[in-house]
Amino acid sequence: MSKKPSAPTLSVELAERIRQELLDDVFPPETRINEVALAQRLAVSRTPLRTALQMLAGEGLLTYVSNRGFTVRAFVLSEIVDAYEMRALAEGLAARFAAERGLSEAIRAELETALMRGDRILANGGDPGLQRTEYADINEIFHTKIQQAADSRLTDNVLRLCNQIPQASAHNIIAFEISDIRERHSFHHKIYDAILAREPREAETLMRQHVISVKTSMVRAVSRQISAARAGKKTDVQAATGAAPLKSRKTVKA
Repeated sequence: MSKKPSAPTLSVELAERIRQELLDDVFPPETRINEVALAQRLAVSRTPLRTALQMLAGEGLLTYVSNRGFTVRAFVLSEIVDAYEMRALAEGLAARFAAERGLSEAIRAELETALMRGDRILANGGDPGLQRTEYADINEIFHTKIQQAADSRLTDNVLRLCNQIPQASAHNIIAFEISDIRERHSFHHKIYDAILAREPREAETLMRQHVISVKTSMVRAVSRQISAARAGKKTDVQAATGAAPLKSRKTVKA
C-alpha cells in the first residue's frame, strides 16, 4: 500500500510541477494565481500548495502582495537578453570543460539517445505543438548532460540564476517555430561532435553561437507578444489552469 507524500515532499513536488507550467507559459506573465482553482485542479489542499508557491516566490518566479496573493513575475526584455548573454558564456564554458574532461559512457549514451529522439520527432510532419512539447524535454536533457559532464559548480550556479527567467530556460522552446527548432537541433549534433572529438575551443564557440541564436529567436517571439499586447489582443486563460488574469495584463514588459 503506497503512502501519501508528507507535506514537505508534496510541496516540493507541487513546486516542481508549477515551475514547469510557468516555463511552458501555462500561466502568462502578470497573471494572478487563483489558489482555490489551482488546488482543485491539482487535487491538493491549499496548505502544501501555498508552501509551493512561496518556494517559487523565493526563486523569483512569482511575486507576493499582501491581500492580493501570488502573481507570475513579468520580466523586461532587457533581463531576458542579459540572461541569454550570461547563459551563452556559462554554457560555452561548460561545453569547453566537457570536451577537455571527456564524457563518461553514461552521459555519452544519454546524449546520443537525446539526439536520436530529436531526429525522430523533428522528422515527422505531425502537430507542431506536440513536436515542441516533446522536443522541450530532449532539449533540456541535452544541455543538462553537458553541464553534468563539465562538472563545474561555478557554471551550474550561473545557469541556475539564468533559469529563474523562464524565457531563458533550456526547457522553454514553446515560442519557437519548428524550423527554428530544427536549426537548434542541428547545432546540438555539431556541439556533441566537437565534445566527443575533444575539441574544447570548437565546442565552446559552437555552444555560444547556439545560445545566441536561440536568444535571437526568443527576442523575436517576445517582440511579437509585445506588439500583440499593444494592439489590444489578450491571451485567454482557461479557468481550469487555476490562473485568473489581471485586468491590465501584458504578456511581457518592454
